[in-house]
Amino acid sequence: MDIQEKIRKTFEEAAKPLKAGEIAELAGIEKKDVDKAIKKMKDAGSIISPKRCYYDLKR
Repeated sequence: MDIQEKIRKTFEEAAKPLKAGEIAELAGIEKKDVDKAIKKMKDAGSIISPKRCYYDLKR
């Protein structure tokens, strides 16, 4: 399972917007790796930022 898949799974389990640090803690991934993956996912349009510093899956 790659980092983006782990992040998607974490969002699905949490069912609420999360900060990058929270994602890293819940998924057991380094925060710097989460930040890189979030940037890629945001550019691809698979996640959104409902408010500053929070992210969620585009539903």
